Amino acid sequence: MRKLLSVLLVTVLFASAIQLDAQLAKNSWSFGFGFSYPRMMNPNISKTADNFGGFLSIQRNFSEHMSLRLKARYLSITGEASTTEIATSVISGDFDMMYYFVPCEPISPYLVVGLGGTYSMYDVTIPANLDDQLDYQLNLGFGADWTLDEQWKLTSELVYHTSNEKEFDGSAGVSTGSLLGTLDDAYITFDLGFQYFFSKGAPSKYCQIYDGLSADVNDPVDYERIENIVQKYIPREVVKEVVVEKPVERPYDSDRRWVLVGVNFDFNSARLKSEAYPVLFHAVQVLLQNPDMKIEIQGYTDNIGTEKGNQRLSLKRAISVKNYLTARGVDAGRMTTKGYGESRPIADNKTAQGRAMNRRIEFKVLN
Repeated sequence: MRKLLSVLLVTVLFASAIQLDAQLAKNSWSFGFGFSYPRMMNPNISKTADNFGGFLSIQRNFSEHMSLRLKARYLSITGEASTTEIATSVISGDFDMMYYFVPCEPISPYLVVGLGGTYSMYDVTIPANLDDQLDYQLNLGFGADWTLDEQWKLTSELVYHTSNEKEFDGSAGVSTGSLLGTLDDAYITFDLGFQYFFSKGAPSKYCQIYDGLSADVNDPVDYERIENIVQKYIPREVVKEVVVEKPVERPYDSDRRWVLVGVNFDFNSARLKSEAYPVLFHAVQVLLQNPDMKIEIQGYTDNIGTEKGNQRLSLKRAISVKNYLTARGVDAGRMTTKGYGESRPIADNKTAQGRAMNRRIEFKVLN
């Protein structure tokens, strides 16, 4: 038993060291299996380390936070009361609801509340004539899912179970206080196992927003690929790091534009990134060399978030660029700003690189 617990402990420590993003869906189905370690809570029964068990489960995630689960267990529980050994085998089935507090974290804690039924089979009891019995129980506990990859999670769970009988533990003696405040028998189970997601719905937009906060660390943007996207869709001539279009045909208009390749933004931010400054510096040079040129600075976002929120954010990005150009000597009267939000994407919003490209700045030449 000690070897088994050591292996399980190493598994937990290994999983805690894994820093993978949770790939969550709006809804999903999963299958679980693993080991259970039960202990009776009756203070008049001595505990032993020989208890063991296992479980199988099927779980339905209805949202990022809420899930329902059916869980079947087999438990072998031993102990000693009044110098007599007690041995009980239990088959249980539980129907539980889980609430996940931070579903998009690699380690996601949750609360368990539910009820179930148990069938207890006694090998040795006090009194000796106690028959096998069918009972019901209430469950309350907590657990945590540890993300291993997109399909697999390690699960750990501690649950307090209250039976509706005083003889559940095989003894007719004094019982422990239950969740309902009555003197019915109770026991705890510690489960450790795996969860496999065999069916997933659409990717969770909630978690895409959350994961976007660390996109630069876990999913770096390939600016060379972004420039290739621009080359495919936008005819232009390149002036160093500024892309100038003269004129250009677009699916939505035929105005003259500059697409500033490299002037992109972090998710949900209007702060200029360090790699944007060389691009904007060259844009300043072009504008100062053409003092009669007037431009509309257009800000864009990807499609994550609400349409109204994205429109506001895109305007803030355009204003950030205008402030930089003004600070470098470009007359503010030559520039106007406008936010177009998530409209007019030039790349696929289904990929991190595409979303980064769509979080962009364009200049529209007004004269």
